[in-house]
Amino acid sequence: MKVVVAYSGGLDTSVILKWVKETYKAEIITFCADVGQEEELDGLDEKAMKTGASKSYILDLTEEFAKDFIFPMMQANAIYEGSYLLGTSIARPLIAKHLVRIAQKEGADCICHGATGKGNDQVRFELTAYALQPNIKIIAPWRTWKFKSRTDLIDYAKKNKIPITVSAAKPYSMDRNLLHISFEGGILEDPWSEPPKDMGVMTSPIDKTPDEAEYAIVEFEKGIPVKVNGKKLSPAKLMKELNKLGGKHGIGRVDLVENRYVGMKSRGVYETPGGTILHVAHRAMESITMDREVMHLRDSWIPYYSKLVYNGFWYAPEREMLQVAITESQKFVTGEVRVKLFKGLCSVAGRRSKFSLYDPNIATFEKDAVYNQADAEGFIKLNALRLRVLANSRQKRY
Repeated sequence: MKVVVAYSGGLDTSVILKWVKETYKAEIITFCADVGQEEELDGLDEKAMKTGASKSYILDLTEEFAKDFIFPMMQANAIYEGSYLLGTSIARPLIAKHLVRIAQKEGADCICHGATGKGNDQVRFELTAYALQPNIKIIAPWRTWKFKSRTDLIDYAKKNKIPITVSAAKPYSMDRNLLHISFEGGILEDPWSEPPKDMGVMTSPIDKTPDEAEYAIVEFEKGIPVKVNGKKLSPAKLMKELNKLGGKHGIGRVDLVENRYVGMKSRGVYETPGGTILHVAHRAMESITMDREVMHLRDSWIPYYSKLVYNGFWYAPEREMLQVAITESQKFVTGEVRVKLFKGLCSVAGRRSKFSLYDPNIATFEKDAVYNQADAEGFIKLNALRLRVLANSRQKRY
């Protein structure tokens, strides 16, 4: 039996590697996806081999992540429950995609992930896997093994001489990628408790941000960011540049209680500096280039599209159908947006586009020769007709 294990080298996946190897008498191949977690991946191959793997894959997926996952999602202005920019959610289908591809390449019988039976990630990984290979077999140790806590894992690791660098004391869990970092569990499980001041990783505390505002210009082509301050950058490098700018000014911190797909509520604290800048700038670019009804129609899809991403349906036909329509809506979302970064806030300072639908000759409050204000009377009366009919009827409302 051959199993491909999603592996990070941390406590959970190190124990999983050993446990699956012993429980299933299996040959283990490990796969680590570099999605911009900024962790030191050198030596991960060696650690996997020492723990029992026969082969190890480490793939740099940062460019694919930004180009094919983050940017299309940003075109949709996807925000889950009004606050969450879906940083963890959007990385899972990419990781699962390559987990399946490696299993196919290696002729493996199963794939294995370390997501718990309480969370969303198990759903995201497995929905992607089944969408790409319908008959694939999946091992999810947290749903089957006897271990109940991190202490159990630490004891197992010590007993089996698995090299680990953690202790039983951990105030919260972290998950980072190119788009964000999330903090969950531990001391954050009390929604009344304020997050610790030293918890930030990607963003500076507000009291340590510059006392002067900084301006940045983001340039878009068909809804895709291509330049920052006039410099053309690859998708991953552009995200890193915006993360640096936003992080410096404490932009993108969110503390929320969200509804997990499995049914429970969960408290999470997120940092999404570059993604926040992109979201604000993209909406500003759309504001002068998108037709009103096209924008309103696309905006009506945001809650549904966001739910699809959050729940793991990236490879579902309905998400792909929506993406085609969203891409069509972005044909003229091209131009530049200037944003102001200051003390945790990202605000729009200017926008311009060769495809702008904003006409100062029409919008002006001064005299113009285009808009006849008297025409508004008929427009209003026609729109009021049904209201007047109702008011004169017996269907009294007020």
